[in-house]
Amino acid sequence: MKNILIAGGSGFLGKQLSEYLLEKGFQVSILSRNKKDTNAIYWDGKNLGKWTETLNEVDILINLSGKSVDCRYNSKNRKEILDSRIDSTNILQSALDAAPKKQRLWLNASSATIYIHAESQLMSESSGIIGDDFSMNICKKWEAAFFNKSDDNTRKVSLRTSIVLGNTGGAFPKIKHICSIGLGGHQGNGKQMVSWIHIDDFCAAVDYIIKHKEMVGPINITAPKPVRNRHLMKETRSALGWKWGIPQAAVLLEIGALLLGTETELLLKSRNVYPETLLRHGFNFKFPYIKNALQNLI
Repeated sequence: MKNILIAGGSGFLGKQLSEYLLEKGFQVSILSRNKKDTNAIYWDGKNLGKWTETLNEVDILINLSGKSVDCRYNSKNRKEILDSRIDSTNILQSALDAAPKKQRLWLNASSATIYIHAESQLMSESSGIIGDDFSMNICKKWEAAFFNKSDDNTRKVSLRTSIVLGNTGGAFPKIKHICSIGLGGHQGNGKQMVSWIHIDDFCAAVDYIIKHKEMVGPINITAPKPVRNRHLMKETRSALGWKWGIPQAAVLLEIGALLLGTETELLLKSRNVYPETLLRHGFNFKFPYIKNALQNLI
């Protein structure tokens, strides 16, 4: 199984994963909503079109499509966040249904935020508690759409991914920036857990799942050692050579989030997620500890 199609492959994760898989000898194609992206095949993420012809030769489909949650959760953005995930998943299912039948693997993005706010209890695939709020309901509907239809020809895996740390995108460049201007203290009370994974381990985990046919269903894609927010910020400051950073109280974060057009949930929710399935199947993390991951990146 060598031919891979990555839907939503022009973002941070898609670009890094594409480069990694190309180095491993896979043939990679990209679906993008950006018509100006000459290195990708255009699709709108919700309608069938010429892009479906690519599926005829695809062995592995990876769907990373979805509007960024780094925005205000007003009614318009809530609808776009949900629709972008459900529409892309549904239309890919329709396209696969019409494509020539063959053995396939489909990896669909999800999020570690599907689990409840937890400061002490680890959330694994077998024991994690899935709650009821906007973000968790988005994930539940997303996975429901993905697993709604099954057949013997398609192995399906939902990637419940935590914050991915890398230098070319995602949250980490922003964390480094606030540390560099002296605001790298803890956010809120600093007790909230942060689930994270180094970009190299994210790519390696996807590759591992591809190669292990027994791995199916929802899988937590996160390092085995989540840390408290205050520890993450301390280690980041240390790696950058900063001894101090001004803490940011929750009320100040609310004001800042309003001005920046984002939500404090992204910083204050405690995500305490454990990669039970990856570890049980023998995956070895290159960066299981935050200190080593940050030293590598910085």
